[in-house]
Amino acid sequence: MPSSTVENYLKAIWNLQGQGKKGELVAIGRVAEKLSVTPGTATTMMNQLLKKGLVEYTPRRGVVLNDDGRKAAMRVLRRHRLVETFLVEIMKLDWAEVHEDAEVLEHVISDRLLERMDEMLNHPTHDPHGAPIPGEDGQLAPDGTAVLADCPLGSYILKRVREDQPSFLQWLAGLDLVPGTKLILAERNLEADTLTLNLPNQETSVQISLPAAKSLLVVDS
Repeated sequence: MPSSTVENYLKAIWNLQGQGKKGELVAIGRVAEKLSVTPGTATTMMNQLLKKGLVEYTPRRGVVLNDDGRKAAMRVLRRHRLVETFLVEIMKLDWAEVHEDAEVLEHVISDRLLERMDEMLNHPTHDPHGAPIPGEDGQLAPDGTAVLADCPLGSYILKRVREDQPSFLQWLAGLDLVPGTKLILAERNLEADTLTLNLPNQETSVQISLPAAKSLLVVDS
């Protein structure tokens, strides 16, 4: 099993290159920023990942996962999302507070224990935030979602929340704006950069900022 440091780099690269799309080189500075390390430290790790046969790396241009690197990233992503689901569904922890715990546990949980957790959860396809869970084969099913901030006025179902900050998730939960919620995008205020939503459990319309709406992924209702 790769070290936790290697797994964190693979997961970061996967996110930055467009979540697994091939051919999209990621600048080393972006990797360093995401992981809060110096560019020099990130560069050293890129050379190690190259030697391990997990990336395609060109100095001064960038890095991209190869097939083996993507498979390794999917394994750690599967562990992370299954652990989050287990903590919420079985341990009854708040969905807003499980990300950091999963960040630790994803590196130490055994395959045997992960398989048992998957069975106890009846093989879930999505985590508590609506993100798809990679299969045992490392495949990630497309979810067909669109970013709410980019959608025209109309009716939608919230499928996924991309932001993992506890305060943001708690704010959404306070609005009952969680995966599975039906909503109506009723108005877009370009001057204020806000969207007006009609929600089933809210007597009055709710306004959210455009940056907040960029973290919400929806499908047509």
